[in-house]
Amino acid sequence: MRVRVATTALGITAALLALPACSTDTTGPKHQPSSRTGKPTEAAQEPAALSSAALESLLLDENDLGSGYLPKPERPAQHDDVTVIGCPALSELGGDAATGGTLAFPHKAEVDFTYGGSSSEISEELYSDSTKKLSDGVGRIFDAMAGCPAYQVVSGGTPVDVTSQKLPAPTVGGDEQWSLLLTFIAGGRSTVVKQTAIRDGNLLLVLSGSPALVDRHLDKALAKATATS
Repeated sequence: MRVRVATTALGITAALLALPACSTDTTGPKHQPSSRTGKPTEAAQEPAALSSAALESLLLDENDLGSGYLPKPERPAQHDDVTVIGCPALSELGGDAATGGTLAFPHKAEVDFTYGGSSSEISEELYSDSTKKLSDGVGRIFDAMAGCPAYQVVSGGTPVDVTSQKLPAPTVGGDEQWSLLLTFIAGGRSTVVKQTAIRDGNLLLVLSGSPALVDRHLDKALAKATATS
């Protein structure tokens, strides 16, 4: 089975369209009290945003991850009409909030890997913008999804039931943190995706995929993304 994990908090439908091929364990933590910590700070002289080329060099690669990881080809863009049912806050963000697109920041880089020849996947995305734009943009989406414990997404005629659970924000560092556990169910099959985002100054890291892989590589991803020369 090839399950596309949800890349960023926007990518909820792309993970789902291949779901009928197999099922995965949906066991996960119960609802938690918080998914976001920290507050945006306004620096007197904020550093310039990093270019997309600079962000590319900060992404994890196969040497960082270790054996068993293979890069995935870039997936085609999704153009199906998308409807969100049962989550007004997410619906108000527009159709892009329920498709597999990337966050709308001008400077970005991303990479996807499969692991061990199985359906396990991990995706990393890096963005750079002003601290306020990063904080407001990501916080609005994560808060909308976290505020709807159950809703449905219909894309290209395929209905997918989605449940979301807030997770404790990671304590690995950064100025703001968000984390969710998303369960997608279609045709009686299900998969679980963990999405964790960390803002460090004017850089945003989003790590998504199989919960065990996200937990395993989060420290390493943040350390590389925020390393200074």
